[in-house]
Amino acid sequence: MKTRTLMLVAIVLLAACKQKGSQYEVVNDGKNGLETARIDTLAISSPKLVKTAEMNLKVKNVQQTSDSIVAVTKQYKGMVLHHQSQSPAIDNKDLHISNDSVKRISSVSTTAEMTIKIPSARLEDFMNSVGKIGIRVDMSRVDIEDKSLDFLSAQLKFNNRKELVNQQKKGKVVIKDPSSVLLLKDDLIDEQIGNSRIDDAVKYSTVNLHFYQNNTISTETIANDDPSAYNIPIFQRLGLAFYNGWNIFVNVVIGIANLWVFILAGVIIWFCYKAYKKKPIGI
Repeated sequence: MKTRTLMLVAIVLLAACKQKGSQYEVVNDGKNGLETARIDTLAISSPKLVKTAEMNLKVKNVQQTSDSIVAVTKQYKGMVLHHQSQSPAIDNKDLHISNDSVKRISSVSTTAEMTIKIPSARLEDFMNSVGKIGIRVDMSRVDIEDKSLDFLSAQLKFNNRKELVNQQKKGKVVIKDPSSVLLLKDDLIDEQIGNSRIDDAVKYSTVNLHFYQNNTISTETIANDDPSAYNIPIFQRLGLAFYNGWNIFVNVVIGIANLWVFILAGVIIWFCYKAYKKKPIGI
């Protein structure tokens, strides 16, 4: 009966010590039996309930609301994990007030989002306080996830691995592969960190806030970025027109002078043709 019990305990420890791509090979030296934690004897002091919340609301002024939420967060001993605001222009209209200046009128949409970490015991009070800041609450949601079994599973694995390491230190269990001991200790750390994360998530809730305001009109005077709109004064343009006209005339005269041979040949041909036409038909 004792041998059967030892074999059963060893199988349980081996199953608890397996990971992806690795296996711990354990050999009992027969000096003493191993003990492992039973699920029915391990109790959790309180349920591990993780709360998360989300709220969308319309506000009068996004910047002022952001400052108010930060103040409320400090009041409830919380922390701002993320804060982002943006004001993109959704429509633009340009009015030309001079050749080099444009008055740009923009319709601006201002929004913001924040991620808050707040003590779970004060979550409802915090949500109510934030809801009163805005004009209206478009959406409000609270989710509760029970992590008790995850915590219990991690705790059982931690106890089994810890017991195996203790027995290995005492020489009651021989692990053939020394690298497996290091992996086993890493597993202990991972289980501890995992349960610490669950405890932190139980103690502090995460709240995601999204808020916006009515579109606003923004006006600004900017330089005209259209190169074709830039011209010199009218009198200078008239002077340049006369100057350019004279240059065109001179170029035409010079062009004609370059063609004097063709012009002379044409004149000679024309006179010959006239002389031919005046010649009597009978002769």
